[in-house]
Amino acid sequence: MVYVSVMPHIDFSAIPDRARVWVFVADVPVGDPALLLSAVDAHLAQWAAHGVPLLCSREWRDERFLAIAVDEAATGASGCSIDGLFRTIGRVQAQVGADLLASGRVAWRSGDGQITVSSRAEFEAIAARGDAGADTPVYSTLADTVGEWRTQFARPANESWVRSLLP
Repeated sequence: MVYVSVMPHIDFSAIPDRARVWVFVADVPVGDPALLLSAVDAHLAQWAAHGVPLLCSREWRDERFLAIAVDEAATGASGCSIDGLFRTIGRVQAQVGADLLASGRVAWRSGDGQITVSSRAEFEAIAARGDAGADTPVYSTLADTVGEWRTQFARPANESWVRSLLP
């Protein structure tokens, strides 16, 4: 399910594939993302690098995944502007009861169809038990571009970095 509201600057579908993307995954499902997305939208509406507004947007998927994109062909995001985005997410994540900033996690779809987020060690143990394998769908938060987010976000474990955690 894709949650849609008024988008800052432009609709995510209008963001070009070459645009830079940051992908955040919630450790637990966020059933009502309104607070999170409202804070993100407010940030994106005023997001600028060295005083120049950024052409940006965001997309929310499956109660867990937040993609934020900047078309750097228009204006590049600076380190300070990126830090501001992370601070905004950090401030609101506790209010929605989900951690979106932790790294080193594996987002995957379990046999019952649920998206699960595990530490690398937990996923490795799950795979060793046979509860996840080469064909298990995993979600890459390592996408660098919107094109990768659109085309390579979900893929079998053996076609992603997660293959190193499989037995």
